Amino acid sequence: MKKWFLIGIVLFISGKGNAQTVGPDGGNGKAAKIVVADTAAVMKGDTSLSKVTKKWMPNPKKATRLAAMIPGSGQIYNRDYWKVPLVYAALGGGTWTALYWNVRYKDFVEGYRSFYDLDDPTSAGYGKFKKGVTSDTRLPIFYRGGILNGERVDSLMLTVDQVKREKSRYRRYRETAIVFTVALYAISIIEANVAAHLKTFDLSDDLTLHVSPKIQQPNMTRPTPGVSLVFNFRK
Repeated sequence: MKKWFLIGIVLFISGKGNAQTVGPDGGNGKAAKIVVADTAAVMKGDTSLSKVTKKWMPNPKKATRLAAMIPGSGQIYNRDYWKVPLVYAALGGGTWTALYWNVRYKDFVEGYRSFYDLDDPTSAGYGKFKKGVTSDTRLPIFYRGGILNGERVDSLMLTVDQVKREKSRYRRYRETAIVFTVALYAISIIEANVAAHLKTFDLSDDLTLHVSPKIQQPNMTRPTPGVSLVFNFRK
């Protein structure tokens, strides 16, 4: 009997000592509270980690507005940096071409005016051929070789009809280049919008197709063997 009594005292003292060492500050803390606090801390940490690793998605409307305001800014917003030089190269080439044809057009306009008397609006021959000039007369028409060449160093001996045709041709080239440049600008805006939409599509491995057998088919009164196709989309 005495032996069992001593064993009981030892077990009681051991259990009390273990209960006192559970608290975080050496007191009589409860183990349940500590476990709950640790679980909340882990869950909170996992939640913040998921927010940090969230995939970035562009806003198509914002990309369109940026591309419309500043060429190439929509591509920068979409993080398609390699497209920016292409946008500026296309717009710069179209603008340069329009300016080039505009220089030629102005030169031939000036050459066309050289056939007519436009000095004195009050004179009787104002707006008509100059004295000694006819429709078959050839005059030297000077034109610039390029945009940066400010001097008309080249010339052609042309009649008034030839000059008129050249003037109309370069005007048509200029208008075509302007339309082409505006079209490229519109395409860059559309591309920014489409690229932003494509980046919002989910292309992960969760887009899967599962094929499995199925006994009960739609519009069938009795069990019929078949195949079930299940698409899995993640939002």
